[in-house]
Amino acid sequence: MASKNALKTPLIGSWHKELYGDQSFEVIAIDESGGNIEIQYLDGNLAEFDFDSWSQLELSPAAPPEDASAGYEMMREDQWGTDTPPPIGSMNSFIDNMESESFLGTDEY
Repeated sequence: MASKNALKTPLIGSWHKELYGDQSFEVIAIDESGGNIEIQYLDGNLAEFDFDSWSQLELSPAAPPEDASAGYEMMREDQWGTDTPPPIGSMNSFIDNMESESFLGTDEY
């Protein structure tokens, strides 16, 4: 297990777990001139701590999650489109395959 001092010195790319919040996060930036440490939780949310606040956090070291890039990407359900265009003629075949609706009083009924 890492020493307490090792946890108090943040390193970009290191993963930690809050002992009381039970959330894992990665250190993604350290601004020494501004005195800030930026982190990203697994769900993609960002947070920032100053060095004094960081030193008072109750942390334990954590292994990176299996899909450590999950926070950086949109969920598939949230994506509006795909990277590949639809096949040529796919709209025509979709329209051609639609069933017509029959209404009383129309020529189709």
